[in-house]
Amino acid sequence: MDAGETGPLPVGLALGSNLGDRRLHLRAARDFLASLHEGPPSPAVSALYETDPVDCPSGSATFLNAVMEIVTSLSAEDLAARTGAFERKLGREVRRERNSPRPIDIDILYVGGRTIRSEKLVVPHPRLTQRRFVLQPLADLRPELVLPGESRCIADLLALLPPLPAVRPAAVSW
Repeated sequence: MDAGETGPLPVGLALGSNLGDRRLHLRAARDFLASLHEGPPSPAVSALYETDPVDCPSGSATFLNAVMEIVTSLSAEDLAARTGAFERKLGREVRRERNSPRPIDIDILYVGGRTIRSEKLVVPHPRLTQRRFVLQPLADLRPELVLPGESRCIADLLALLPPLPAVRPAAVSW
């Protein structure tokens, strides 16, 4: 796949919550993203993981994290705008300290085999390969996936990461 891809593409999305009813927020995000999916089959959804906060302010609560893969014809920019609006609908503040607690965080991890570099969006997500809390649930879905600009698959990238911060299974079905 390259920048000339057309039609519906697989899109990986990371979901996280560490404020309020985390499972409720994640379920709402899952349902919202499923409404953007052009299937069958149904969107792919990882298990749910509990993770210690990374690069967050002191005293931040643990996160629940998951990854989804949907198939959509939406442009990455339109998808980012829609997910941003959804985050705000669930109470995420527009102006806030970087990595502060939030009811929901949705990041676009990849869009097919595309590489996107714009003022507002970078795909593949620039820190994806450094974060166990993203790679672990992504490995549930696509362990063999090789992202643009990478030579190793998701499973191999995950194996290279240090064991901490820990990522603990929280639920298979949520």
